[in-house]
Amino acid sequence: MEDAGIYKLSDDLALVQTVDFFTPIVDDPYDFGQIAVANALSDVYAKGGKPLLAMNIACFPVGKMDISVLHTILQGSLDKLKEAEVLLVKGHSVDDPELKYGLAVTGTIHPDKVVLNNAAKVGDQMILTKPLGTGIIATAIKKGLAEEHTIKKIVKSMTTLNKKASELMVEVGVNACTDVTGFGLLGHGCEMIEDTKVGMTIKASSVPIFVEAKSFAEKGMIPGGLNRNRDYREPMVDISPSVPGYLADILFDPQTSGGLLIAISKEKAPDLLKRLRNTGTTEAAIIGEVVARPKNRITVS
Repeated sequence: MEDAGIYKLSDDLALVQTVDFFTPIVDDPYDFGQIAVANALSDVYAKGGKPLLAMNIACFPVGKMDISVLHTILQGSLDKLKEAEVLLVKGHSVDDPELKYGLAVTGTIHPDKVVLNNAAKVGDQMILTKPLGTGIIATAIKKGLAEEHTIKKIVKSMTTLNKKASELMVEVGVNACTDVTGFGLLGHGCEMIEDTKVGMTIKASSVPIFVEAKSFAEKGMIPGGLNRNRDYREPMVDISPSVPGYLADILFDPQTSGGLLIAISKEKAPDLLKRLRNTGTTEAAIIGEVVARPKNRITVS
């Protein structure tokens, strides 16, 4: 699921509901459990909400895989939930030929303080909080071609909660936000401007990426989801010929537990960027701007 549902309960309380689960993208089951939690919570953080409760969703090949693998996944998940101060309230498992894991998450937010993904204003600066390229590197991992230091680097990013970034954007005040996950940067960027009165520009060279993703992309090692993202959103995107092919690929790369893409006024952007970097989100960067024309399009230069 790519977005959270908001359900108003009263004038000052709303629920934020989301669910996400997927097959392993790393070999270590503990890391997979942690990544799954960080990924599932991100929809709530992107809305400016506070996740409170979670339920496990596990699909496990009983009799074909040692049950200790599932135990380790769940331990990683539980440790990350504790870090996020989210309570696990049971869950559900099924026998399935292919291992999958994720969570359903419930959070809360004030109905008047929901950060929408389609409320960006002309002149807003676009801030991205995490580097791109996890989908491409995950493909290399599956082929046994990623070195251990590269794996550790993307695992650290994917297990990092968007909690602090969310709290800071709420404190400073922003106009719009989305988390960057399966649709990639450009796919989620398109969601932010689709059927609105604005467009967006992105300066490709300002986008933070994992350097290892460059070499893998140049070798054509890209996930199928990247091509699907490009096929679907290319009609809304104009990419300058000066943008290298590998970088265009990375901009469409499907992310797991990616960062937040935030639209914030030009006046507030430096303050938020400074706070993010001072509190550990060191690779956060201003990567573009919301513009009046061309409407409903992203221009990448």
